[in-house]
Amino acid sequence: MITMRKFWLALAISLPTLVILVLFSGTNQAAIPGQVRDEAMRANRSPASMPAADEDYFHDMDGGITLTPDEVKGRNNWIAWTGGNDRFWNTLSTLSFGTVDFLKTLSSYPGLKFSRDNRWNYLGLVNEPCFDKATAPNADRYGLWLDKRSSNCPPDPFENESKYPGIKIGARGKNIPAGSYYGYATGVVGLRLFPNPDFDEAAAKKWDPKRYYDDPKYYLSKDLIKPYRVGMSCGFCHVGPNPIKPPQDPENPKWENLSSNVGAQYFWFDRIFAWEADQSSFTFQLFHSARPGSLDTSLTSTDNINNPRTMNAVYYLGPRLQAAKRWGKETLAGGGLNNKQFNDYVHTGVLTTFFQPPNTVWSPRVLKDGADSVGALGALNRVFINIGLFSEEWLLHFNPLIGGKRPSPIEISVARKNSTYWGATESQTPDLALFFLKTTDPHHLKDAPGGDAYLTKDADQLKRGKLVFADTCARCHSSKIPTPAAGLDPNGCSGPGYLDCWNRYWEWTKTDDFKTKMREIVLADDFLDNNFLSTDQRVPVTLLQTNACSPLASNAIGGN
Repeated sequence: MITMRKFWLALAISLPTLVILVLFSGTNQAAIPGQVRDEAMRANRSPASMPAADEDYFHDMDGGITLTPDEVKGRNNWIAWTGGNDRFWNTLSTLSFGTVDFLKTLSSYPGLKFSRDNRWNYLGLVNEPCFDKATAPNADRYGLWLDKRSSNCPPDPFENESKYPGIKIGARGKNIPAGSYYGYATGVVGLRLFPNPDFDEAAAKKWDPKRYYDDPKYYLSKDLIKPYRVGMSCGFCHVGPNPIKPPQDPENPKWENLSSNVGAQYFWFDRIFAWEADQSSFTFQLFHSARPGSLDTSLTSTDNINNPRTMNAVYYLGPRLQAAKRWGKETLAGGGLNNKQFNDYVHTGVLTTFFQPPNTVWSPRVLKDGADSVGALGALNRVFINIGLFSEEWLLHFNPLIGGKRPSPIEISVARKNSTYWGATESQTPDLALFFLKTTDPHHLKDAPGGDAYLTKDADQLKRGKLVFADTCARCHSSKIPTPAAGLDPNGCSGPGYLDCWNRYWEWTKTDDFKTKMREIVLADDFLDNNFLSTDQRVPVTLLQTNACSPLASNAIGGN
Protein backbone atom coordinates (compact mmCIF):
# COMPACT_ATOMS: atom_id res chain seq x y z
CA MET A 1 0.00 0.00 0.00
CA ILE A 2 3.05 2.29 0.14
CA THR A 3 2.64 3.08 -3.52
CA MET A 4 -1.02 3.97 -3.11
CA ARG A 5 -0.35 6.21 -0.11
CA LYS A 6 2.24 8.15 -2.05
CA PHE A 7 -0.11 8.39 -5.00
CA TRP A 8 -2.99 9.84 -3.02
CA LEU A 9 -0.75 12.19 -1.01
CA ALA A 10 0.68 13.61 -4.20
CA LEU A 11 -2.75 13.86 -5.71
CA ALA A 12 -4.05 15.78 -2.71
CA ILE A 13 -1.28 18.38 -2.48
CA SER A 14 0.05 18.93 -5.95
CA LEU A 15 -1.82 20.31 -8.95
CA PRO A 16 1.19 19.74 -11.23
CA THR A 17 1.21 16.13 -10.14
CA LEU A 18 -2.51 15.90 -10.94
CA VAL A 19 -1.86 17.16 -14.45
CA ILE A 20 0.91 14.62 -14.94
CA LEU A 21 -1.20 11.78 -13.62
CA VAL A 22 -4.08 12.74 -15.88
CA LEU A 23 -1.76 12.76 -18.87
CA PHE A 24 -0.21 9.44 -17.97
CA SER A 25 -3.11 7.68 -16.30
CA GLY A 26 -2.70 4.54 -18.38
CA THR A 27 -5.50 4.97 -20.88
CA ASN A 28 -4.74 5.28 -24.56
CA GLN A 29 -4.67 9.03 -24.98
CA ALA A 30 -3.88 8.69 -28.71
CA ALA A 31 -7.19 7.00 -29.37
CA ILE A 32 -10.03 9.18 -30.65
CA PRO A 33 -13.57 8.79 -29.28
CA GLY A 34 -15.89 7.30 -31.85
CA GLN A 35 -13.04 5.66 -33.77
CA VAL A 36 -12.07 2.70 -31.58
CA ARG A 37 -13.46 -0.81 -31.84
CA ASP A 38 -13.87 -3.38 -29.09
CA GLU A 39 -11.87 -6.59 -28.94
CA ALA A 40 -14.66 -8.73 -30.36
CA MET A 41 -15.06 -6.53 -33.41
CA ARG A 42 -11.31 -6.45 -33.95
CA ALA A 43 -11.46 -10.25 -33.90
CA ASN A 44 -14.08 -10.09 -36.69
CA ARG A 45 -16.87 -11.35 -34.47
CA SER A 46 -20.47 -10.27 -35.04
CA PRO A 47 -23.25 -10.02 -32.45
CA ALA A 48 -24.89 -13.01 -34.10
CA SER A 49 -21.79 -15.07 -33.30
CA MET A 50 -22.44 -14.57 -29.57
CA PRO A 51 -26.00 -15.81 -29.01
CA ALA A 52 -27.45 -16.06 -25.51
CA ALA A 53 -26.81 -19.29 -23.63
CA ASP A 54 -29.90 -21.49 -23.50
CA GLU A 55 -29.06 -24.03 -20.78
CA ASP A 56 -31.36 -23.85 -17.75
CA TYR A 57 -28.38 -24.29 -15.41
CA PHE A 58 -29.82 -22.04 -12.68
CA HIS A 59 -33.20 -23.80 -12.61
CA ASP A 60 -33.17 -24.28 -8.83
CA MET A 61 -32.86 -20.53 -8.20
CA ASP A 62 -35.72 -18.09 -7.68
CA GLY A 63 -37.94 -20.61 -5.93
CA GLY A 64 -37.58 -23.17 -8.74
CA ILE A 65 -39.94 -21.21 -10.96
CA THR A 66 -40.53 -22.65 -14.44
CA LEU A 67 -39.19 -20.41 -17.19
CA THR A 68 -39.71 -20.30 -20.94
CA PRO A 69 -36.63 -20.72 -23.16
CA ASP A 70 -36.39 -16.94 -23.65
CA GLU A 71 -36.70 -16.30 -19.92
CA VAL A 72 -33.93 -18.83 -19.31
CA LYS A 73 -31.71 -16.85 -21.67
CA GLY A 74 -32.57 -13.72 -19.73
CA ARG A 75 -31.49 -15.22 -16.41
CA ASN A 76 -28.29 -16.54 -17.98
CA ASN A 77 -27.55 -13.04 -19.21
CA TRP A 78 -28.07 -11.60 -15.72
CA ILE A 79 -25.82 -14.09 -13.94
CA ALA A 80 -23.18 -15.16 -16.47
CA TRP A 81 -22.86 -12.53 -19.25
CA THR A 82 -20.07 -9.98 -18.75
CA GLY A 83 -20.00 -8.38 -22.21
CA GLY A 84 -16.21 -8.15 -22.48
CA ASN A 85 -15.83 -6.04 -19.35
CA ASP A 86 -12.93 -8.20 -18.16
CA ARG A 87 -10.80 -5.76 -20.16
CA PHE A 88 -12.16 -2.85 -18.14
CA TRP A 89 -11.58 -4.40 -14.72
CA ASN A 90 -8.07 -5.43 -15.72
CA THR A 91 -7.35 -1.83 -16.81
CA LEU A 92 -8.77 -0.51 -13.56
CA SER A 93 -6.53 -2.86 -11.60
CA THR A 94 -3.50 -1.36 -13.34
CA LEU A 95 -4.67 2.24 -12.94
CA SER A 96 -5.35 1.69 -9.23
CA PHE A 97 -1.84 0.32 -8.68
CA GLY A 98 -3.28 -3.06 -7.74
CA THR A 99 -5.78 -1.75 -5.20
CA VAL A 100 -8.63 -3.28 -7.22
CA ASP A 101 -7.62 -6.86 -7.94
CA PHE A 102 -10.40 -9.38 -8.37
CA LEU A 103 -7.96 -12.25 -8.86
CA LYS A 104 -6.97 -11.76 -5.23
CA THR A 105 -10.62 -11.33 -4.21
CA LEU A 106 -11.24 -14.77 -5.70
CA SER A 107 -8.26 -16.38 -3.97
CA SER A 108 -7.95 -18.48 -0.82
CA TYR A 109 -4.23 -17.89 -0.41
CA PRO A 110 -2.96 -18.28 3.20
CA GLY A 111 -2.33 -14.87 4.72
CA LEU A 112 -5.17 -13.06 2.95
CA LYS A 113 -7.93 -11.76 5.22
CA PHE A 114 -10.49 -13.80 3.33
CA SER A 115 -10.95 -17.15 1.63
CA ARG A 116 -13.85 -19.30 0.53
CA ASP A 117 -14.34 -20.18 4.20
CA ASN A 118 -15.31 -16.62 5.21
CA ARG A 119 -16.03 -14.96 1.88
CA TRP A 120 -19.67 -14.33 2.73
CA ASN A 121 -19.00 -13.12 6.26
CA TYR A 122 -16.05 -10.87 5.38
CA LEU A 123 -16.82 -9.69 1.84
CA GLY A 124 -20.56 -10.27 1.53
CA LEU A 125 -19.98 -12.19 -1.70
CA VAL A 126 -21.97 -15.28 -2.62
CA ASN A 127 -19.94 -18.46 -2.92
CA GLU A 128 -20.90 -20.29 -6.08
CA PRO A 129 -22.25 -23.80 -5.46
CA CYS A 130 -20.28 -26.75 -6.81
CA PHE A 131 -16.86 -25.42 -5.83
CA ASP A 132 -14.28 -26.38 -3.21
CA LYS A 133 -11.77 -24.14 -1.47
CA ALA A 134 -8.26 -24.08 -2.90
CA THR A 135 -5.86 -25.71 -0.45
CA ALA A 136 -2.82 -25.48 -2.71
CA PRO A 137 -1.74 -23.65 -5.88
CA ASN A 138 -3.97 -24.65 -8.78
CA ALA A 139 -1.77 -25.96 -11.57
CA ASP A 140 -4.62 -25.49 -14.04
CA ARG A 141 -4.75 -21.79 -13.13
CA TYR A 142 -1.04 -20.86 -13.33
CA GLY A 143 -0.46 -21.45 -9.64
CA LEU A 144 -3.28 -19.19 -8.41
CA TRP A 145 -5.20 -20.24 -5.29
CA LEU A 146 -8.60 -20.29 -6.98
CA ASP A 147 -11.59 -22.44 -6.06
CA LYS A 148 -11.79 -25.78 -7.86
CA ARG A 149 -14.96 -27.29 -9.26
CA SER A 150 -16.32 -30.13 -7.14
CA SER A 151 -15.82 -33.55 -8.71
CA ASN A 152 -19.43 -34.57 -8.07
CA CYS A 153 -20.88 -31.64 -10.06
CA PRO A 154 -21.55 -31.47 -13.80
CA PRO A 155 -19.48 -29.07 -15.93
CA ASP A 156 -20.41 -25.41 -16.11
CA PRO A 157 -22.28 -25.26 -19.46
CA PHE A 158 -21.18 -21.68 -20.16
CA GLU A 159 -17.54 -22.80 -20.35
CA ASN A 160 -18.31 -24.82 -23.50
CA GLU A 161 -15.70 -23.47 -25.93
CA SER A 162 -17.27 -25.23 -28.90
CA LYS A 163 -20.74 -23.79 -28.36
CA TYR A 164 -19.63 -20.40 -27.03
CA PRO A 165 -16.19 -19.84 -28.61
CA GLY A 166 -14.10 -17.14 -26.99
CA ILE A 167 -12.65 -14.04 -28.62
CA LYS A 168 -9.35 -14.87 -30.26
CA ILE A 169 -7.24 -11.79 -29.85
CA GLY A 170 -3.63 -11.33 -28.73
CA ALA A 171 -2.30 -14.46 -27.02
CA ARG A 172 -5.69 -16.16 -26.92
CA GLY A 173 -5.71 -19.23 -29.11
CA LYS A 174 -1.89 -19.20 -29.22
CA ASN A 175 0.00 -19.93 -26.01
CA ILE A 176 -3.20 -19.70 -23.93
CA PRO A 177 -6.72 -20.97 -24.65
CA ALA A 178 -9.31 -18.68 -26.18
CA GLY A 179 -11.86 -20.08 -23.75
CA SER A 180 -15.56 -19.27 -23.94
CA TYR A 181 -17.10 -15.82 -24.36
CA TYR A 182 -18.76 -16.51 -21.00
CA GLY A 183 -15.41 -17.24 -19.40
CA TYR A 184 -14.78 -19.78 -16.68
CA ALA A 185 -16.75 -20.03 -13.44
CA THR A 186 -14.72 -18.77 -10.48
CA GLY A 187 -16.41 -19.95 -7.31
CA VAL A 188 -18.01 -16.52 -6.76
CA VAL A 189 -21.42 -15.80 -8.29
CA GLY A 190 -21.14 -12.96 -10.80
CA LEU A 191 -17.39 -13.08 -11.46
CA ARG A 192 -16.08 -14.95 -14.51
CA LEU A 193 -12.48 -15.75 -15.46
CA PHE A 194 -11.04 -15.01 -18.91
CA PRO A 195 -7.61 -15.76 -20.40
CA ASN A 196 -5.67 -12.50 -20.61
CA PRO A 197 -4.83 -11.76 -24.27
CA ASP A 198 -1.72 -9.87 -23.11
CA PHE A 199 -0.34 -12.97 -21.39
CA ASP A 200 1.99 -13.97 -24.21
CA GLU A 201 5.02 -16.22 -23.92
CA ALA A 202 7.20 -13.39 -22.62
CA ALA A 203 4.65 -12.53 -19.91
CA ALA A 204 4.31 -16.20 -19.01
CA LYS A 205 8.06 -16.42 -18.37
CA LYS A 206 7.86 -13.46 -15.96
CA TRP A 207 4.80 -14.78 -14.12
CA ASP A 208 5.46 -15.82 -10.51
CA PRO A 209 2.30 -16.79 -8.57
CA LYS A 210 4.03 -16.77 -5.17
CA ARG A 211 5.37 -13.24 -5.65
CA TYR A 212 1.93 -12.21 -6.90
CA TYR A 213 0.59 -12.89 -3.42
CA ASP A 214 3.64 -12.07 -1.28
CA ASP A 215 5.81 -9.41 -2.94
CA PRO A 216 4.42 -5.83 -3.18
CA LYS A 217 7.18 -4.81 -5.57
CA TYR A 218 5.93 -7.49 -7.93
CA TYR A 219 2.14 -7.26 -7.59
CA LEU A 220 2.06 -3.44 -7.50
CA SER A 221 4.13 -3.09 -10.66
CA LYS A 222 2.36 -1.36 -13.52
CA ASP A 223 4.13 -3.82 -15.83
CA LEU A 224 2.57 -6.90 -14.21
CA ILE A 225 0.64 -9.03 -16.68
CA LYS A 226 -1.59 -11.59 -15.01
CA PRO A 227 -2.69 -14.79 -16.76
CA TYR A 228 -6.37 -13.99 -16.34
CA ARG A 229 -8.76 -11.07 -16.42
CA VAL A 230 -11.94 -11.11 -14.34
CA GLY A 231 -15.30 -10.12 -15.80
CA MET A 232 -18.34 -9.02 -13.81
CA SER A 233 -21.98 -9.87 -14.49
CA CYS A 234 -25.01 -8.04 -13.15
CA GLY A 235 -25.52 -10.91 -10.75
CA PHE A 236 -22.39 -9.92 -8.81
CA CYS A 237 -24.34 -7.04 -7.25
CA HIS A 238 -27.82 -8.50 -7.37
CA VAL A 239 -27.77 -12.22 -6.50
CA GLY A 240 -28.26 -12.96 -2.81
CA PRO A 241 -29.77 -15.45 -0.40
CA ASN A 242 -33.44 -16.17 -0.97
CA PRO A 243 -35.09 -14.83 2.21
CA ILE A 244 -37.79 -17.49 2.19
CA LYS A 245 -35.31 -20.34 1.65
CA PRO A 246 -31.98 -19.15 3.07
CA PRO A 247 -28.95 -21.46 3.19
CA GLN A 248 -28.24 -23.31 6.42
CA ASP A 249 -24.61 -22.23 6.01
CA PRO A 250 -24.28 -18.84 4.24
CA GLU A 251 -20.73 -19.74 3.17
CA ASN A 252 -22.01 -22.83 1.35
CA PRO A 253 -25.33 -22.11 -0.35
CA LYS A 254 -27.04 -24.30 -2.88
CA TRP A 255 -28.57 -22.80 -6.01
CA GLU A 256 -32.01 -23.35 -4.47
CA ASN A 257 -31.02 -20.91 -1.68
CA LEU A 258 -30.31 -18.02 -4.05
CA SER A 259 -32.42 -15.31 -5.65
CA SER A 260 -31.55 -13.29 -8.74
CA ASN A 261 -33.39 -10.17 -7.63
CA VAL A 262 -32.88 -9.43 -3.93
CA GLY A 263 -29.71 -7.38 -4.34
CA ALA A 264 -26.34 -7.88 -2.66
CA GLN A 265 -27.53 -6.61 0.70
CA TYR A 266 -24.37 -7.69 2.54
CA PHE A 267 -21.78 -6.55 -0.02
CA TRP A 268 -18.71 -4.88 1.59
CA PHE A 269 -17.69 -2.46 -1.14
CA ASP A 270 -14.53 -1.26 0.64
CA ARG A 271 -13.10 -4.72 1.26
CA ILE A 272 -13.94 -5.97 -2.23
CA PHE A 273 -12.55 -3.01 -4.17
CA ALA A 274 -9.51 -2.51 -1.91
CA TRP A 275 -8.48 -6.08 -1.16
CA GLU A 276 -5.89 -5.20 1.50
CA ALA A 277 -8.50 -3.22 3.49
CA ASP A 278 -5.76 -1.01 4.89
CA GLN A 279 -7.44 1.39 7.32
CA SER A 280 -4.66 3.96 6.81
CA SER A 281 -5.23 4.12 3.06
CA PHE A 282 -7.14 7.09 1.65
CA THR A 283 -8.54 4.84 -1.06
CA PHE A 284 -9.93 2.40 1.46
CA GLN A 285 -11.46 5.20 3.51
CA LEU A 286 -13.14 6.59 0.38
CA PHE A 287 -14.64 3.18 -0.37
CA HIS A 288 -15.41 2.73 3.34
CA SER A 289 -17.89 5.61 3.17
CA ALA A 290 -20.22 3.17 1.41
CA ARG A 291 -22.12 1.14 3.98
CA PRO A 292 -22.48 -2.62 3.45
CA GLY A 293 -25.01 -3.30 0.73
CA SER A 294 -24.42 0.02 -1.04
CA LEU A 295 -22.36 1.12 -4.02
CA ASP A 296 -21.62 4.31 -5.94
CA THR A 297 -22.63 3.34 -9.47
CA SER A 298 -20.89 6.38 -10.98
CA LEU A 299 -17.67 5.87 -9.02
CA THR A 300 -15.67 4.67 -11.99
CA SER A 301 -16.62 7.56 -14.26
CA THR A 302 -15.15 9.87 -11.64
CA ASP A 303 -17.76 12.60 -11.40
CA ASN A 304 -16.37 13.60 -7.96
CA ILE A 305 -19.75 12.94 -6.34
CA ASN A 306 -19.57 10.38 -3.54
CA ASN A 307 -22.87 8.66 -4.06
CA PRO A 308 -23.19 5.19 -2.49
CA ARG A 309 -26.73 3.82 -2.67
CA THR A 310 -28.37 0.49 -1.92
CA MET A 311 -28.22 -2.33 -4.42
CA ASN A 312 -31.61 -2.37 -6.12
CA ALA A 313 -33.90 -5.18 -5.10
CA VAL A 314 -35.93 -5.72 -8.27
CA TYR A 315 -39.49 -6.53 -7.23
CA TYR A 316 -42.85 -6.40 -9.02
CA LEU A 317 -41.51 -5.22 -12.37
CA GLY A 318 -44.90 -5.98 -13.97
CA PRO A 319 -46.86 -3.70 -11.62
CA ARG A 320 -44.14 -1.07 -11.98
CA LEU A 321 -44.68 -1.07 -15.72
CA GLN A 322 -48.37 -0.48 -15.10
CA ALA A 323 -47.50 2.43 -12.81
CA ALA A 324 -45.37 3.74 -15.66
CA LYS A 325 -48.45 3.93 -17.86
CA ARG A 326 -50.06 6.18 -15.26
CA TRP A 327 -47.13 8.40 -14.24
CA GLY A 328 -44.03 7.56 -16.28
CA LYS A 329 -44.54 9.49 -19.50
CA GLU A 330 -41.27 10.93 -20.85
CA THR A 331 -40.19 12.66 -24.05
CA LEU A 332 -36.99 11.44 -25.64
CA ALA A 333 -34.52 13.72 -27.37
CA GLY A 334 -31.04 13.63 -28.87
CA GLY A 335 -29.14 10.40 -28.45
CA GLY A 336 -31.85 9.09 -26.15
CA LEU A 337 -33.92 8.43 -29.26
CA ASN A 338 -31.45 5.69 -30.21
CA ASN A 339 -32.43 3.49 -27.27
CA LYS A 340 -34.10 0.22 -28.13
CA GLN A 341 -37.77 -0.13 -27.18
CA PHE A 342 -39.95 -3.21 -26.78
CA ASN A 343 -41.59 -2.36 -30.10
CA ASP A 344 -38.32 -3.22 -31.86
CA TYR A 345 -38.80 -6.85 -30.85
CA VAL A 346 -42.55 -7.45 -30.41
CA HIS A 347 -45.38 -6.05 -32.53
CA THR A 348 -48.47 -7.02 -30.56
CA GLY A 349 -49.43 -7.21 -26.92
CA VAL A 350 -49.03 -5.04 -23.85
CA LEU A 351 -45.28 -4.47 -24.26
CA THR A 352 -45.91 -2.44 -27.41
CA THR A 353 -47.79 0.20 -25.41
CA PHE A 354 -44.76 1.68 -23.66
CA PHE A 355 -43.43 3.54 -26.67
CA GLN A 356 -45.19 5.79 -29.15
CA PRO A 357 -43.16 7.01 -32.14
CA PRO A 358 -41.38 9.19 -32.58
CA ASN A 359 -40.32 10.16 -29.07
CA THR A 360 -42.76 9.25 -26.28
CA VAL A 361 -41.92 6.55 -23.76
CA TRP A 362 -43.57 5.34 -20.56
CA SER A 363 -40.98 3.98 -18.17
CA PRO A 364 -40.81 2.74 -14.57
CA ARG A 365 -38.44 4.50 -12.19
CA VAL A 366 -36.48 1.71 -10.62
CA LEU A 367 -33.09 3.40 -10.93
CA LYS A 368 -32.48 6.06 -8.33
CA ASP A 369 -30.73 8.51 -10.65
CA GLY A 370 -33.47 8.48 -13.31
CA ALA A 371 -31.41 6.58 -15.87
CA ASP A 372 -34.48 4.54 -16.81
CA SER A 373 -36.31 7.60 -18.13
CA VAL A 374 -35.32 6.43 -21.64
CA GLY A 375 -37.38 3.25 -21.34
CA ALA A 376 -37.00 -0.15 -19.70
CA LEU A 377 -34.65 -1.63 -22.30
CA GLY A 378 -32.45 1.43 -22.32
CA ALA A 379 -32.24 1.14 -18.53
CA LEU A 380 -31.09 -2.46 -18.79
CA ASN A 381 -28.56 -1.78 -21.55
CA ARG A 382 -26.91 1.08 -19.66
CA VAL A 383 -26.15 -1.26 -16.75
CA PHE A 384 -23.64 -3.10 -18.90
CA ILE A 385 -21.86 0.11 -19.86
CA ASN A 386 -21.75 1.05 -16.20
CA ILE A 387 -19.83 -2.11 -15.33
CA GLY A 388 -17.35 -1.81 -18.17
CA LEU A 389 -18.78 -2.92 -21.53
CA PHE A 390 -16.97 -1.30 -24.48
CA SER A 391 -14.30 0.14 -22.22
CA GLU A 392 -12.17 0.89 -25.28
CA GLU A 393 -14.54 3.80 -25.94
CA TRP A 394 -15.86 4.50 -22.43
CA LEU A 395 -12.45 5.18 -20.92
CA LEU A 396 -11.86 7.92 -23.50
CA HIS A 397 -14.71 9.98 -22.04
CA PHE A 398 -13.29 10.47 -18.53
CA ASN A 399 -10.15 9.84 -16.48
CA PRO A 400 -10.97 6.86 -14.26
CA LEU A 401 -10.24 7.23 -10.55
CA ILE A 402 -8.23 10.43 -11.02
CA GLY A 403 -10.76 12.77 -12.60
CA GLY A 404 -9.65 16.20 -13.74
CA LYS A 405 -11.58 15.84 -16.98
CA ARG A 406 -15.28 16.53 -17.44
CA PRO A 407 -17.05 13.29 -18.41
CA SER A 408 -18.66 13.24 -21.84
CA PRO A 409 -21.41 10.96 -23.17
CA ILE A 410 -20.70 7.62 -24.78
CA GLU A 411 -23.12 7.50 -27.71
CA ILE A 412 -25.36 4.56 -28.52
CA SER A 413 -24.77 5.08 -32.23
CA VAL A 414 -21.03 4.70 -31.69
CA ALA A 415 -21.50 1.57 -29.60
CA ARG A 416 -23.65 0.01 -32.33
CA LYS A 417 -21.05 0.82 -34.94
CA ASN A 418 -17.92 -0.21 -33.06
CA SER A 419 -18.83 -2.72 -30.34
CA THR A 420 -19.86 -6.29 -31.02
CA TYR A 421 -20.39 -6.79 -27.31
CA TRP A 422 -22.90 -3.93 -27.30
CA GLY A 423 -24.80 -5.47 -30.20
CA ALA A 424 -24.88 -8.86 -28.51
CA THR A 425 -26.08 -7.27 -25.28
CA GLU A 426 -28.87 -5.32 -26.99
CA SER A 427 -30.10 -8.55 -28.55
CA GLN A 428 -30.27 -10.28 -25.14
CA THR A 429 -31.87 -7.66 -22.89
CA PRO A 430 -35.44 -8.24 -24.19
CA ASP A 431 -35.09 -11.77 -22.78
CA LEU A 432 -33.77 -10.27 -19.55
CA ALA A 433 -36.89 -8.10 -19.32
CA LEU A 434 -39.09 -11.17 -19.83
CA PHE A 435 -37.21 -12.96 -17.06
CA PHE A 436 -37.87 -10.08 -14.66
CA LEU A 437 -41.52 -9.95 -15.57
CA LYS A 438 -41.77 -13.61 -14.54
CA THR A 439 -39.61 -13.69 -11.40
CA THR A 440 -39.91 -10.43 -9.49
CA ASP A 441 -42.82 -11.30 -7.20
CA PRO A 442 -41.96 -10.31 -3.62
CA HIS A 443 -40.70 -12.52 -0.83
CA HIS A 444 -43.19 -12.36 2.06
CA LEU A 445 -42.19 -12.46 5.72
CA LYS A 446 -44.94 -14.98 6.42
CA ASP A 447 -43.18 -17.45 4.11
CA ALA A 448 -39.72 -17.03 5.67
CA PRO A 449 -38.41 -19.42 8.33
CA GLY A 450 -39.48 -18.04 11.70
CA GLY A 451 -41.42 -15.24 10.02
CA ASP A 452 -44.60 -15.91 11.99
CA ALA A 453 -42.85 -14.73 15.16
CA TYR A 454 -42.83 -11.19 13.76
CA LEU A 455 -46.46 -11.14 12.63
CA THR A 456 -49.24 -10.18 15.00
CA LYS A 457 -52.65 -11.82 14.91
CA ASP A 458 -54.23 -9.00 16.92
CA ALA A 459 -56.87 -7.62 14.50
CA ASP A 460 -57.20 -4.31 16.35
CA GLN A 461 -53.46 -3.74 16.33
CA LEU A 462 -53.27 -4.59 12.64
CA LYS A 463 -56.06 -2.17 11.80
CA ARG A 464 -54.46 0.60 13.79
CA GLY A 465 -51.19 0.02 11.94
CA LYS A 466 -52.97 0.16 8.60
CA LEU A 467 -54.61 3.46 9.49
CA VAL A 468 -51.32 4.99 10.61
CA PHE A 469 -49.73 3.78 7.37
CA ALA A 470 -52.55 5.26 5.28
CA ASP A 471 -52.36 8.66 7.00
CA THR A 472 -48.59 9.13 7.20
CA CYS A 473 -46.69 6.65 5.00
CA ALA A 474 -48.70 5.58 1.97
CA ARG A 475 -48.24 8.83 0.04
CA CYS A 476 -44.63 7.73 -0.61
CA HIS A 477 -44.75 4.03 0.22
CA SER A 478 -47.68 2.70 -1.74
CA SER A 479 -47.99 2.33 -5.50
CA LYS A 480 -51.75 2.30 -4.97
CA ILE A 481 -53.11 5.76 -4.23
CA PRO A 482 -56.48 7.44 -4.93
CA THR A 483 -57.50 8.20 -8.50
CA PRO A 484 -57.26 10.88 -9.67
CA ALA A 485 -54.27 12.03 -7.63
CA ALA A 486 -54.08 15.81 -7.38
CA GLY A 487 -51.02 17.12 -9.18
CA LEU A 488 -49.83 13.69 -10.36
CA ASP A 489 -52.52 12.58 -12.77
CA PRO A 490 -52.72 12.13 -15.66
CA ASN A 491 -48.99 11.78 -16.48
CA GLY A 492 -47.01 12.35 -13.30
CA CYS A 493 -44.56 15.13 -12.55
CA SER A 494 -41.92 15.34 -15.28
CA GLY A 495 -40.31 18.19 -17.12
CA PRO A 496 -40.95 21.92 -16.59
CA GLY A 497 -43.13 22.72 -13.60
CA TYR A 498 -42.19 19.46 -11.88
CA LEU A 499 -41.84 21.00 -8.44
CA ASP A 500 -45.17 22.85 -8.64
CA CYS A 501 -46.80 19.58 -9.68
CA TRP A 502 -45.23 17.72 -6.76
CA ASN A 503 -46.16 20.40 -4.26
CA ARG A 504 -49.83 20.19 -5.29
CA TYR A 505 -49.75 16.46 -4.64
CA TRP A 506 -47.94 16.83 -1.32
CA GLU A 507 -50.38 19.38 0.00
CA TRP A 508 -53.31 17.18 -1.04
CA THR A 509 -51.86 14.24 0.95
CA LYS A 510 -52.30 16.33 4.11
CA THR A 511 -56.05 16.72 3.56
CA ASP A 512 -58.96 14.68 4.92
CA ASP A 513 -59.97 13.95 1.34
CA PHE A 514 -56.72 12.09 0.64
CA LYS A 515 -56.59 10.34 4.00
CA THR A 516 -60.18 9.09 3.78
CA LYS A 517 -59.65 7.66 0.30
CA MET A 518 -56.25 6.25 1.22
CA ARG A 519 -57.68 4.49 4.27
CA GLU A 520 -60.25 2.74 2.08
CA ILE A 521 -57.47 1.51 -0.21
CA VAL A 522 -55.21 0.31 2.63
CA LEU A 523 -58.04 -1.52 4.43
CA ALA A 524 -59.03 -3.42 1.27
CA ASP A 525 -58.16 -7.13 1.28
CA ASP A 526 -56.16 -6.81 -1.95
CA PHE A 527 -54.11 -3.77 -0.88
CA LEU A 528 -50.77 -5.62 -0.96
CA ASP A 529 -51.48 -7.40 -4.26
CA ASN A 530 -49.26 -5.92 -7.00
CA ASN A 531 -48.24 -3.12 -4.63
CA PHE A 532 -44.48 -2.51 -4.56
CA LEU A 533 -44.86 -0.31 -1.45
CA SER A 534 -42.90 2.58 -2.89
CA THR A 535 -43.53 5.40 -5.33
CA ASP A 536 -42.38 6.11 -8.85
CA GLN A 537 -42.70 9.85 -8.19
CA ARG A 538 -39.58 11.99 -8.04
CA VAL A 539 -39.52 13.11 -4.43
CA PRO A 540 -37.55 16.35 -3.86
CA VAL A 541 -34.41 15.97 -1.78
CA THR A 542 -35.36 19.20 -0.02
CA LEU A 543 -38.29 17.29 1.44
CA LEU A 544 -36.44 14.10 2.30
CA GLN A 545 -33.31 15.89 3.51
CA THR A 546 -31.21 12.84 2.69
CA ASN A 547 -27.78 12.72 1.05
CA ALA A 548 -27.91 15.30 -1.73
CA CYS A 549 -25.31 13.36 -3.70
CA SER A 550 -28.00 10.89 -4.78
CA PRO A 551 -30.11 13.30 -6.88
CA LEU A 552 -26.94 14.97 -8.10
CA ALA A 553 -25.63 11.73 -9.63
CA SER A 554 -24.35 12.41 -13.12
CA ASN A 555 -25.26 9.10 -14.77
CA ALA A 556 -28.54 10.29 -16.26
CA ILE A 557 -27.84 13.98 -16.72
CA GLY A 558 -27.53 15.45 -20.21
CA GLY A 559 -23.96 15.95 -21.36
CA ASN A 560 -22.60 13.17 -19.15
